[in-house]
Amino acid sequence: MFRFEDPTYLYLLLILPFLAAFYLYSNYRRRKALRKFGDLVLMAPLMPNVSKYRPDVKFWLVFSAIGLLAFLLARPQFGAKPEVVKRSGIEVLITLDISNSMLAQDVQPSRLESAKRLISRMVDELENDKVGLIVFAGDAFTQLPITSDFISAKMFLESINPSLISKQGTAIGTAVNLAVRSFTPQEGVGRTIIIITDGENHEGGTMEAVKAAKEKGIQVNVIGIGTPEGAPIPTEGTNDYRKDKQGNVIVTRLNEAMCQEIAKEGNGIYTRADNSSSAQRVITGEINKLAKADVETTIYTDYNEQFQAVAWIILLLLLAELLILECKNPLFKNIRLFSNK
Repeated sequence: MFRFEDPTYLYLLLILPFLAAFYLYSNYRRRKALRKFGDLVLMAPLMPNVSKYRPDVKFWLVFSAIGLLAFLLARPQFGAKPEVVKRSGIEVLITLDISNSMLAQDVQPSRLESAKRLISRMVDELENDKVGLIVFAGDAFTQLPITSDFISAKMFLESINPSLISKQGTAIGTAVNLAVRSFTPQEGVGRTIIIITDGENHEGGTMEAVKAAKEKGIQVNVIGIGTPEGAPIPTEGTNDYRKDKQGNVIVTRLNEAMCQEIAKEGNGIYTRADNSSSAQRVITGEINKLAKADVETTIYTDYNEQFQAVAWIILLLLLAELLILECKNPLFKNIRLFSNK
């Protein structure tokens, strides 16, 4: 398994486009200044030792060395030995509503973006636990199988939007049933399903699914996103809002009564999310009460540093840059390879 020990240094790569742009602009300004003295073709014989290509070669060698330096500082490593370790934790399945109503902006920047940020903070608190992610609208599917790879969990959040599911609705029951089937078969571990939704367009079968989960010892908690007053649903790519068949702007409201009923049936709690971290703290406090058990996790140990090869390449690039003169070497003036440059 490949990884970077200090991936923050990879941000140094952002310097490269600006460095290249600055060099190209400097070349343009230099040629423009030379044209004031005459035609460049006619002036070339007057500057026999000036090389046209060597400055470019020297720059791109340094450019490549800087890029590789970012990789060097990030410390590339290969994990040579997979190892199964046991940690005391629980299993959490997060089911996220991605129906169009989640685009409403009564919670800033939107219900969906607020929910994604909430999930990201929750994942940061799940140190030795396992987490899975299910998205739902009129249907449900597993976005991320239950795992202890929290980095992947947060990466998958970035790609979530309502277009992932074409069928509109709020199939909470379908999502709960899928979550129940997604837990590992391990015995004795505490399990919880966290439903994040605005509760609108509720479809049948939800209470039956929640009751079935409770009978299997799975707690169901609910986080409401939105406000009872509601907000219109923006139409993506426009400044307009979604309208019904009569041309009236659709206002979507948080169905708190439904969310509270689901949490009560699931032997869990209900809390409403806002622009603070209060909902995340409430839910984290609740799931920390669950029984923890040894959760098996595969990790890679004995990571081998790979920076040595990168360091040698950088050294060779800088050495080549040092040996190449900007002007033509008079010792090679009779050698055809160099006399045309």
